[in-house]
Amino acid sequence: MYDVNSKRADDFISHEEILETLAYADENKNNVSLIDSLIEKARKRKGLSHREASVLLACPIEEKNHEIYALAEQIKKDFYGNRIVMFAPLYLSNYCINGCTYCPYHSKNKHIARKKLTQDEIRREVIALQDMGHKRLALEAGEDPVHNTMDYYLDCIKTIYSIKHKNGAIRRVNINIAATTVGNYRLLKEAGIGTYILFQETYHKESYLQLHPTGPKHDYDYHTEAMDRAMEGGIDDVGIGVLFGLDKYRYEFAGLLMHAEHLEAAFGVGPHTISVPRLRHADDIDADTFDNSIEDDTFAKIVACIRISVPYTGMIISTRESQKCREKVLHLGVSQISGGSRTSVGGYYEPEPDDAKSEQFDVSDTRTLDEIVHWLMKMGYIPSFCTACYREGRTGDRFMSLCKSGQIQNCCHPNALMTLKEYLMDYASPETKALGDQLIEKEVLNVPNEKARAVVIENLRLIEQDNRRDFRF
Repeated sequence: MYDVNSKRADDFISHEEILETLAYADENKNNVSLIDSLIEKARKRKGLSHREASVLLACPIEEKNHEIYALAEQIKKDFYGNRIVMFAPLYLSNYCINGCTYCPYHSKNKHIARKKLTQDEIRREVIALQDMGHKRLALEAGEDPVHNTMDYYLDCIKTIYSIKHKNGAIRRVNINIAATTVGNYRLLKEAGIGTYILFQETYHKESYLQLHPTGPKHDYDYHTEAMDRAMEGGIDDVGIGVLFGLDKYRYEFAGLLMHAEHLEAAFGVGPHTISVPRLRHADDIDADTFDNSIEDDTFAKIVACIRISVPYTGMIISTRESQKCREKVLHLGVSQISGGSRTSVGGYYEPEPDDAKSEQFDVSDTRTLDEIVHWLMKMGYIPSFCTACYREGRTGDRFMSLCKSGQIQNCCHPNALMTLKEYLMDYASPETKALGDQLIEKEVLNVPNEKARAVVIENLRLIEQDNRRDFRF
C-alpha cells in the first residue's frame, strides 16, 4: 500500500501506485482544462506530485508542451540563474562482484582490465584534474568488499583533500558508491563528503531483480532504502537518478518523483540533485539489446517535467550525452554538467590505449574542459566552480530554504563569477580568457546587493593582480 512516509521501499515506491498513475495520465493526457490547471499550479514554483507531472509528461498537445518547456526554462532561471556548475568523475576502482547486465564492470566480464588506484596514483589523477581547472569531483567505484573497502574510500577522500598543486585544490568531493550502512554513511559524513550519490537504475522491481541477478546489489529493498540510511547517518545532501533505457521511461519518471517526495516527507528535504543518465554502449554491453531507449525530444521533455516538478533540486547531465543534446536540456532545467571526463580508472593522468579499454561507458561529449567552458560562455552561461555552500554549511534544508526564498542568488552569482575568474587566470586558453573577462564585466552588474557587488569587484581585482584565491560568500 502506497505510503510516502514509510521507510519500506515497497511502500514509498509502490508498483500499484505507479500503474494507477500511468493509467490516470493516459486518461487525462488530452484533458486541456486539467493540463492548464497543472501548468498554472507549476507556475507557483511549489512543484507537482508524481501523478500530476505524469499527466504533463504524457501530454501530446504541441502547444501545451511548448508552455511546459517555457515554464521549465523560466523556473530554472529563477532558482539557478544562468550558472552551470562544473564537475568531473574520478574512477577509483572497477573491481565489482555484482552481475549487473548493463554494466561492463559485472563480475563475469573477464577481458576488461581491472584496476584500483593506489594513493600515489590518486595524487597523479587529482593533479591532472587540478591542472584542467576542476574543483569538484564525483568519486566512482564498483562494489567489492575486498578491494573497495570503506577504509579505502576514506583514505582516498583524505588524500584528495590534501593535494594542493599550484593554485589548484579540490574543494568538494561527492561520492557514488554502493548502498551501505548507517555507520558507514556517518564515516563518509565525518570525512567531509559533499553529496552521496546513488542511482536507482530502475524503480521497476521485477526488472531490477532481473537486471541484477547476482551480488549484493540484487537486494532491491536495501538498495532503494539507501538514501534513508544516508540521511540517518547525517548526510543531508543526497543525489538520486535512474538509468533511462533499462525500463519504460514513464514508469521510471513516476518512481523518481515518488522517491523525491518520500525524502521530502520523511526527512524534510528532498534530493539535492537528480541525475538523468541514458544507457550507453560499453565494453561487453550492447545497448541495442535493451528496447527501452528514448529519443532526444522525449529526453528533453523528461528534463523539463522534472524541473517544474522539483523546482529547487539541482539537475545533472554527464558526458554520456552529446553536445547537441546537452545544449538543448541546459535551457530546460540542467544546472550541473561534467567536462573533460574520463570514465576509466586512471584515465586522466595516462589515457588508456585503444586496445585496453576499461571505461564504464562510451563518452559522447569528448571536448576538453576549456572547450566546454568556452561553449557555455558563448551561450551566455556562467561556468561555476563554486563549492561555497558545502564549505559554509549551507546543505540540506539550509540550502533548500535559501533556494526557495531566492536568497541563494546573493551567494551563488558572486561565487560563480569569482571562481570563474580563478579558472580564467590559472587554466583558460587566451580565447576563453578574453571571452570570460567580457562575461564577468557584464555579469558583475547583476549582483543584486550593492555592497556585495563592491566586494565582488574588489575580490576579482585581488584574484587577478595579487594572485589571491578562494574568496566566497
